[in-house]
Amino acid sequence: MGKSTLFVLALLAVLGAFGALLWAPRRVRAAGSAAPRSASPADGTADPDSAAAAAAAPVSDVAAQLHQRAFGMPLTAPAEDPAHREVAGAVDALLTGPVLKPEYAPRRPLLLPKLVQAVNDESVSRRELARLIAQDPALAGNLLRLANSAFYRVNSQPVESLDRAVALLGTSGIRSLMAAALMQPVFRTAAGEFKSFPDVTWERTQYAAAAAEAYAAIIADEDPFAAQLLALLLGLGRILVFRAALDQYAASEVAADAGTVEALIAQHEAAVATRVAQAWELSDRIVNALEDQAPQRHAAAPTPLGQALRFGRHCGAVAVLRHAAVLDDDAALAALRAGGFGGPAIERIWARLAKQLAAA
Repeated sequence: MGKSTLFVLALLAVLGAFGALLWAPRRVRAAGSAAPRSASPADGTADPDSAAAAAAAPVSDVAAQLHQRAFGMPLTAPAEDPAHREVAGAVDALLTGPVLKPEYAPRRPLLLPKLVQAVNDESVSRRELARLIAQDPALAGNLLRLANSAFYRVNSQPVESLDRAVALLGTSGIRSLMAAALMQPVFRTAAGEFKSFPDVTWERTQYAAAAAEAYAAIIADEDPFAAQLLALLLGLGRILVFRAALDQYAASEVAADAGTVEALIAQHEAAVATRVAQAWELSDRIVNALEDQAPQRHAAAPTPLGQALRFGRHCGAVAVLRHAAVLDDDAALAALRAGGFGGPAIERIWARLAKQLAAA
């Protein structure tokens, strides 16, 4: 079986679970109490000191440093050579056409709805939940592997059984860990040029999901799991655009240009994630939050979930650089403020994430 086929099959499994995840019961905001489209500075948006912080750690520096880690070379403008412009045009046409190819918009298989429904059903016991997970050996093994990783482990005792994992992490923890376990294989399928990109993107996506989840719970008063899912979907969109770009470069027999690939990702990642969400008939609030990430929407006030996702994606990038010791703690906080996120609540979220970074 070829690598391309394996990639498609992995995406089918992942997106099958994701479609079911949003069928679970959600907290509904009471009528007439819609959240504002942006929070106050004290609650985690633009900080009065952000202008000064921007001089020390501008967002462009974060993007450039993250690109260096993902692509192994400095960030540059897209190549102007006709061959590279032709590849970029082909990717644009591929990702904006009326129908996406199956590789970039897989169908939704009905593989795991029973499992996801059980996670959200309070009447399901931990033993029943563990039994359901055990029916998929690959998922069970990946979940246990993640449960024992420094990022997720809750104490020094190894997690050797699904029963123990469910008992230690609880239903909510297992739900989040299960989503990560389902997503992780997708980020390991890309090969060839820029081999570090999938790993760096997966690391950023994990941090982004944790940060978006915390922002939704603490600041936005939104469904934390929806925010986590959004970060995972946006990371998936990033990987899909990366794969589409490398596929087009391979077809053209031209060596891939990192600047062109980065520009294509920035242009299309949110739109591709949005199209996946729409094809799966996910909720309007999920689609709207993804649309808030599009480049043309950056100046507009996002929905609360959209703001949680904006914070998550920026915080995820900062966290990757902090974990790699590219930034120290002060520079990391300055980078968050430079991105428009400051205040006591943001500092609490970062402190929690920093503990995970220190343990990893």
